[in-house]
Amino acid sequence: MTAQPDIVSRSTWLAARRALLLKEKALTRQRDALAAERRRLPMVAIDKDYSFETPEGRRSLLALFEDRHQLVVYHFMFDPDDPPPGRTHPYSEGCPGCSHVADNMPHLAHLHARDTSLVLVSRAPLAKIMPFKRRMGWTLPWVSSHGSDFNYDFDVTIDPAVAPPHYNYQDAATLQAKGRLEHVQGELPGLSVFLRDGEKIYHSYSTFGRGLDGLLNTYNILDLTPYGRQEEWEDSPAGWPKSKDFWLRHHDKYDGAPHAAASCCQD
Repeated sequence: MTAQPDIVSRSTWLAARRALLLKEKALTRQRDALAAERRRLPMVAIDKDYSFETPEGRRSLLALFEDRHQLVVYHFMFDPDDPPPGRTHPYSEGCPGCSHVADNMPHLAHLHARDTSLVLVSRAPLAKIMPFKRRMGWTLPWVSSHGSDFNYDFDVTIDPAVAPPHYNYQDAATLQAKGRLEHVQGELPGLSVFLRDGEKIYHSYSTFGRGLDGLLNTYNILDLTPYGRQEEWEDSPAGWPKSKDFWLRHHDKYDGAPHAAASCCQD
C-alpha cells in the first residue's frame, strides 16, 4: 500500500471524526444559507420565443415546463457539426462529462413531486441526439435548440463571430488572464433554471464549471473515500493515486485508454 494517514486507536479516531463532524455540520448550514440566498436572487423576464425540436415536434420554452412552474435545463454539450480530424465528442457522440451528469440525474418523479421539470438541451439535432440517447439507455427528456439563439444567449455555445467570449461570468480578458480562453469555445456545459407565472417565464439562475459538482453523486460518493476523486488538483496524502488525464468517459467505454483532454468543468 502507498503512504497513508496515521493508523490510530478507535478512541483517537472517534475524537478526530467528531472534530471533522463539526466542520461538516457548519458546511451544511452554510449550504442552507446559500440556498436561501439563491431563492431570493432577482430574476430576468424571457422576451424571446425560443423554439426546440422534440420527438413530438417543435415546442416552445413554455411547453418544456409541461404545466409545472419550475424548469431546470441542463445544457448538454453536443455539437451539430461534423467532427474535425481526430475528434469524436462532442460531435458524433455527446460529451463524456455531460454524459456523466446525465448518469447522475435523479428519477424525475421526485422533481415532478415538487412542481419541477427537467430537460437536457443540446444544439445537435434530434437525428444525432436520439441514437446516442438510446445507446446510453437514458429516459430523460432531451431536446434540440438547433437553429435558435438559446445556447448563445445562455453562454453555453461560444462563437466569437456571434458574440465576445463570456463563460462562467468571466469576460474574454479575465479568461485570457487565467489561461482559460482557448478552452472556452464551441459547446460548453451549464445549467439554467426558469420559473413560470402563467405564460410569463423568468430566468432565475445559471451555473457552470465547478458549479455543476452538486449534480454529481459519483463525485459526492468518491469525496467520502480515502482516495477521493483521484484527480491531480486534489489535496491528498503523499503517494495517494492520482491521474493527470480526464478520467471520465461514457459508461460503456471504461475499458478504453485514458482521455488526454482536460476537463471542461473548471473554476
